[in-house]
Amino acid sequence: MSMPSIYKTLGTSVLMAGMAFGSTAALAADGPLRGNVRVVIGSTSTGGDTYQNSNIVVDALAEHLDLNMKVDAVGASSAFRFLDRDPRGNTLMIFHDQSYLGYLYGVEGYEDIFDKYTIGPTIAINPGNAYLVPKDSPYQTLDDVIEAVGNGEEVRVAIQPGGVSEIGFSALKNAIAIEHPGMEDNLVAVNTGSQADKNQQLFDDQADMINGTVQANEQYTRLPEDDQKAMRFLWLTARNSTIEQAPEDGLGKTTREQLLQYVEPNVSVPMGNGDDFTFDKEFFFLYNKDMDPAIVDQIDQALTEIYAEGEIQETQKNSFFIPNFKPSEEAAEYLETKMSVYEDIITNIQ
Repeated sequence: MSMPSIYKTLGTSVLMAGMAFGSTAALAADGPLRGNVRVVIGSTSTGGDTYQNSNIVVDALAEHLDLNMKVDAVGASSAFRFLDRDPRGNTLMIFHDQSYLGYLYGVEGYEDIFDKYTIGPTIAINPGNAYLVPKDSPYQTLDDVIEAVGNGEEVRVAIQPGGVSEIGFSALKNAIAIEHPGMEDNLVAVNTGSQADKNQQLFDDQADMINGTVQANEQYTRLPEDDQKAMRFLWLTARNSTIEQAPEDGLGKTTREQLLQYVEPNVSVPMGNGDDFTFDKEFFFLYNKDMDPAIVDQIDQALTEIYAEGEIQETQKNSFFIPNFKPSEEAAEYLETKMSVYEDIITNIQ
């Protein structure tokens, strides 16, 4: 299945959802979801994008449904365990593509979410997944990296293995295998941990390129070239149409127009089927498989009404998230198709 075919126009999702769930907020509040609701997330950071994104949506839901709902940053392993134990609906989970990429990469503790859980609605995209080089790097473009690796040069890339941080690396390795067969092993993963760890690899000249984010790394792109910490973007994995929806001011001192230089079609990572690789980091709900389906409908209905009001989209965009609501059934089909595309890439390089 080609990459563009899984990406439908985002606006139609809200329209379809509005047609499917036309009830009032009062009815939503009278639904089966009651009492205190804990929303666990697959991150332990209260300063990261998962927590920030989840808080925006959970606060809106709590107000709309008149419920006490709180986000709890417990990390992926604990979040899945807590979700497994609670079929009542008092524990929900929000995570992103890591939840299925971890499974595809064989990371311990990850199972097939489409088999084990009920997939809830998508809520937003973090468009900031990026790859950067030192400002004084000889590689001016991602094409330069592909060519260098194809010519036998070793290029070291700092990533956090097994998920969102690695998928762009896998796609780049796959593209090199297509364009320069047999040379792809010259692209070398430097497996490390947090964003600070990846940054440090670059500062210490232990990596030639790193996976980063617009949010965490934009500040370093403003430093003068002779600064040891100075970086520049080579590639944003997001779709062009995703970045197009970002605020015109972009983030920090990097405008939307500047960010568009680093996405397709300006940066091309071939997938071998005529399409270029893109990756949007998307956030969505996961539910215990045995949870009352009426709760699934209740949350779909509430979010349909919240997104129809339009205020939440502005809040998300102000935090550099791109609104992307799809109700549960549509979200499950969409994400499963998305997983199959990335599974092909991961399989190709193993």
